[in-house]
Amino acid sequence: MTEPIGRDEAREQARRELEDPIYHRDRPSWLERFLDRLGDWLRDLTDRGIDPTAHGNGGGWVSLIVILLVLAAAIALVAWLMWGRHNTRSRRPALLEEKPTTAREHRTAAEEYAAAGDWARAIRERLRSIARDLEERAVLTPEPGRTADELAAEAGRALPGLAGDLREGVRIFDDVWYGDRPGSAEAYATMTGLDERVRAARPRPLGDDGDGPEPDTGTAGAAAGPAGEDARW
Repeated sequence: MTEPIGRDEAREQARRELEDPIYHRDRPSWLERFLDRLGDWLRDLTDRGIDPTAHGNGGGWVSLIVILLVLAAAIALVAWLMWGRHNTRSRRPALLEEKPTTAREHRTAAEEYAAAGDWARAIRERLRSIARDLEERAVLTPEPGRTADELAAEAGRALPGLAGDLREGVRIFDDVWYGDRPGSAEAYATMTGLDERVRAARPRPLGDDGDGPEPDTGTAGAAAGPAGEDARW
């Protein structure tokens, strides 16, 4: 026969037994408890605010004001999130700086960065040279604050045959400049090929409704060819 255990030891064994996770697996998490309490609080406010003049409902007006404030805060939060999602410039800075530059200057800078193995800056300068070239040829209207994504969208409408390649070029730029991915000689070669094709491209004439044949830009993957490769129309 086992010897009887004392009160303190029995209490300690019971405490250890109750700490077993099996006894707590059905217990609501702290988030669930918080949401339950928040729901109860909102329901109580709603009940009070439905008829703030009812007898014994002295806090009804206060509850109604609180409900209105909560709704206003929720609407403001949703509006802010939606604005941030659709406002590209709130997420990305302008591609080109405010100081006057030329496409030739950006190409020269790109080659210097590439020679030094600084692929991220080399890729950025190549994309900048594309933007400046399109502005210099009046394909795009110079617009301070234009982002890389906006460049791809606007240039893609003017050069529909290169729209996919422009999006791919901006994706490469975003990956190395904002996504902390290492640049590479291959990625820079892709940007260089895209730059050459954009320089050789003829924009869609003003007033063109898009029903006519588009210029032949070659295969969609031609931008990935060797640096300096020139795909003519």
